[in-house]
Amino acid sequence: MNKLFISDLDGTLFNSNAEITDNTAEIINSLIERGMNFTFATARSERSAIEMTKKLKINTPCLLMNGVIVYDINAENECRYVNYEYISYEKSIILSELYDELGIKGNMYRIINGNLTSFSTNPDADKSQYLFCEHFRDFIVNESTLASAGAALKLEQQKMPEGKALIKYFCVPYDTVDGVPQFHTPADAPEKWETFKAYNKQDVEAELAIDQRLSRFPVPDFIWEQFYLDQEINDRGIRVDMELVDAALTLDAQAKTTLSAEMRRLTGIENPNSVYQLLEWLGEQGYKSDCLDKAAVKELLKTAKDPVKSVLELRLMLSKSSVKKYQAMQTAACSDSRARGMFSFYGASRTGRWAGRIIQLQNLPQNHIPDLTEARNTVKYGYYDEVEMFYEDVPDTLSQLIRTAFVPRPGYKFIVADFSAIEARVIAWIAGEQWRMDAFANGADIYCASASKMFGVPVVKHGINGELRQKGKVAELACGYGGSVGAMKAMGGDTLNLTDTELKQIVTDWRDASPNIVKLWWAVDDAVKKAIKQKTTTETHGLQFSYQSKMLFITLPSGRKLAYVKPRIGENQFGRESVTYMGVCASKKWERIESYGPKFVENIVQGIARDLLCYSMNTLSQCFIVATVHDEMIIECSPDVSLDVICKQMARTPAWAEGLLLRADGYECEFYKKD
Repeated sequence: MNKLFISDLDGTLFNSNAEITDNTAEIINSLIERGMNFTFATARSERSAIEMTKKLKINTPCLLMNGVIVYDINAENECRYVNYEYISYEKSIILSELYDELGIKGNMYRIINGNLTSFSTNPDADKSQYLFCEHFRDFIVNESTLASAGAALKLEQQKMPEGKALIKYFCVPYDTVDGVPQFHTPADAPEKWETFKAYNKQDVEAELAIDQRLSRFPVPDFIWEQFYLDQEINDRGIRVDMELVDAALTLDAQAKTTLSAEMRRLTGIENPNSVYQLLEWLGEQGYKSDCLDKAAVKELLKTAKDPVKSVLELRLMLSKSSVKKYQAMQTAACSDSRARGMFSFYGASRTGRWAGRIIQLQNLPQNHIPDLTEARNTVKYGYYDEVEMFYEDVPDTLSQLIRTAFVPRPGYKFIVADFSAIEARVIAWIAGEQWRMDAFANGADIYCASASKMFGVPVVKHGINGELRQKGKVAELACGYGGSVGAMKAMGGDTLNLTDTELKQIVTDWRDASPNIVKLWWAVDDAVKKAIKQKTTTETHGLQFSYQSKMLFITLPSGRKLAYVKPRIGENQFGRESVTYMGVCASKKWERIESYGPKFVENIVQGIARDLLCYSMNTLSQCFIVATVHDEMIIECSPDVSLDVICKQMARTPAWAEGLLLRADGYECEFYKKD
């Protein structure tokens, strides 16, 4: 019987300096060479554990992050994560809110495309160690796959698990000879080729089986028309300034080399990007720390003196260096410099909203450089010294310029038009919250109007009681879908310097000021539960809820339906009645998801906002729409096209949304930016 020996790291393999001695490494490696199966189990992540155990010739997958991840050190990159477990979407939300309520700064992790990806509840978290997602929703969202669809529908013909390896074998070059990619042929592996053919055949059979199973729920013609328009936009693509992209990548490489060299000069350490090595050096200088995230580095900077101060500043600059978007542009751009296929129709499965892919326009870094034109020209022409002189932080400058890499054709311009406060307008319209609709009709600042309603005093931006506007803003962003103290903190409540009791009072004030929205939450909750319990059709607030063929359908004013599979009445963690349905969770597993009135309202509001954008896209379909980003459209047009006309057309209200007050604002630009 083969035996496997597993060791802990900290306090076991590691000495008091958190390192493996040469003697320990020599003994273990000699035993491995003689046939011993050896690995380790640790609470550490891949980033630290693998770096710190590189002296060992590990021959067996290891356990990381307290057993959450099984990781194969010796496998190829995309296959290293052998197995891992996720918590559910709902539990992730609860945990995030709990972090906020307790004032704890924590990270959440998941595996995306073979990379350990992180989301931090600390906005100042060090982004250098992992691929970070900026928003919690971006972090937990998943796309459904053919395999998961087949499993969910319990089809006899499902996707073969061998497919990924076979695609890689036959469709990915294994070598390049004189610049020519070399591919495996059927003759190289006849058995694999036969399996590959069977895999492709089974893919088609699985798709046909899915189509047959879903035939009882035909896609309406108007949805197909929306899909055709989406395909036109995807096929049209958006132009990328490849000169800027190439120059940015060159300057980034130069910045990394320069900054790393300077850190090596100041510290004498071999790898300045190594957290372990840098922590050790800082300790030798009298600056103890357990980590090097942004918050920790900024705290150290308060008392640091050179050379430690300079090293920490360099660390912050290196942590900003992210060029994945530029690299994606290089890969995605066609011969005409246009990137295509970047928008996923119905990418958000709950609401039908678009999702981004490839370059992912939905999460581009913001830009705050005053003169973007001058900055991008300086980068475009490769003036590294000038970028460093005028903007100091080269990596940060490159990050801020990512958005500007999208440009119109020569002689054309971009018009960027965006709905104003679309979700706030929609929920006020559905709920019949008249004071909100009056505020929108009068062109009032909704944050001032909300604060005024909450606190019973006039609130004017930069004027009388103007300090209350921020409280109104945070409450508006946090409370619309049942959010409480945790949501308040996540939306900027921490900046108010208020206690949890005071934040709770603001939540109460907001709900008291918007009683019809609160009524909407629980009216929807009741309608959903009644439809499921009685397997019937119910209505409230112009919305229809029906139970058909083990599906809950919510019919929106547009006629489009939101679908929830196999809904059931259950019991939540508080012992109260709740609704669950089947769906794809963060773990990419088909399992039960819990929901309730305010969450359904969020789905409904976002679904209606999506339908309004669709209507506007159709209204402006004669224009050259090149992208949609959230509630925003980017139109490539000639200089004589009027911005005002575009915004007025975008704000037209469909017949099914009578009484809804829409507004669109926009700007013109020679490259994409955030106005």
